[in-house]
Amino acid sequence: MKKLIFIQHALDRMKERLITEDLVIATLNNPDNTDCRNEKRKIAQRLIQGKLLRIIYEENDDFIIVVSAYCTSKVSKYIRGYE
Repeated sequence: MKKLIFIQHALDRMKERLITEDLVIATLNNPDNTDCRNEKRKIAQRLIQGKLLRIIYEENDDFIIVVSAYCTSKVSKYIRGYE
């Protein structure tokens, strides 16, 4: 895996939301779904205990920058066909 860089906003949100670096790494390595609507930013998504963990990141040839992370119970809003 590429080198990970966590911006301060991501670290603050992860701490506030009790999301560990291990969960972020696991989601980036093995997402259930990746949203690539934006050319610059991507969102790795993974279902965990009925909630959707979303990792917002930017990627280049050498590293991945984690911008933010959050969990949501609105799974069907972000993954089509989930009910």
